[in-house]
Amino acid sequence: MRSSNHLIGLLNFMTFLLSVVILGGGIWLSSRANSTDCLKFLQWPLIVIGASIMVVSLAGFAGACYRNTFLMWLYLFVMFFIIAALIGFIIFAYAVTDKGSGRPVMNKGYLEYYLQDYSGWLRDRVVDEGYWAKISSCVRDSKTCSKMGRSFNGVPETYDMFSMRKLSPIESGCCKPPTDCGNVYVNETLWNPGGGLVGPDLDCSRWSNDQQMLCYQCDSCKAGVLGSLKKSWRKVSVINIVVLILLVIFYVIGCAAFRNNKKIDNDEPYGEARMTKAQPSRIHL
Repeated sequence: MRSSNHLIGLLNFMTFLLSVVILGGGIWLSSRANSTDCLKFLQWPLIVIGASIMVVSLAGFAGACYRNTFLMWLYLFVMFFIIAALIGFIIFAYAVTDKGSGRPVMNKGYLEYYLQDYSGWLRDRVVDEGYWAKISSCVRDSKTCSKMGRSFNGVPETYDMFSMRKLSPIESGCCKPPTDCGNVYVNETLWNPGGGLVGPDLDCSRWSNDQQMLCYQCDSCKAGVLGSLKKSWRKVSVINIVVLILLVIFYVIGCAAFRNNKKIDNDEPYGEARMTKAQPSRIHL
């Protein structure tokens, strides 16, 4: 019995470590929200869930080690809702980042991003004018575009070299004009008007060589932000799924420990009741 409770205590300590992983994922998303992805609310549910698991796992650890039935009941009750919240969060994260991805461009190393490829709640939030003003300002302040410049032995990067680069979604969507516009390359963020099809894509007329403007008002920039969010959230969701599976396993074992503690509280030695019923005592005359 003692070894069983020690095992449960160990499992709750491991749950505590899992909460650190979830918190780490939320903090990582928060850092990207302040510097890259620029969407500053999606990380908070993950941080709250991680903190809740941390607190509840400590209660479960104490309940298992001291055979405190109330703490074990509290641990199981609250953890059930935390697991349900984590499942809902994972489903939500996949649902809002389900559609949309970059399109390959012939003879280019980077992808192009188009707003019409995305749909749903997250897209509607990003394209909202008031919200986009904050996001575009964040992208500008992150200096992502100004950091794109490269040189080799003091020689600036050529167009052929730039074309083979693996640009991030925001670099591709916000820091250069769409390839279809046919602009002439000068450097990474300076492009002169060319002979491309300007008419069909409004982003061609939205592009500006003003380093404070660039393509921050382009639909391609909004699509780039959505593409960047999708990549970040898919990485975190994979970790969350693994953590969820382990939490469910620990929860099931915790239920077994709770039953064990109830039997102890009722002065019913583990396994004795079943044997007594299976083999009733004989009456000796």
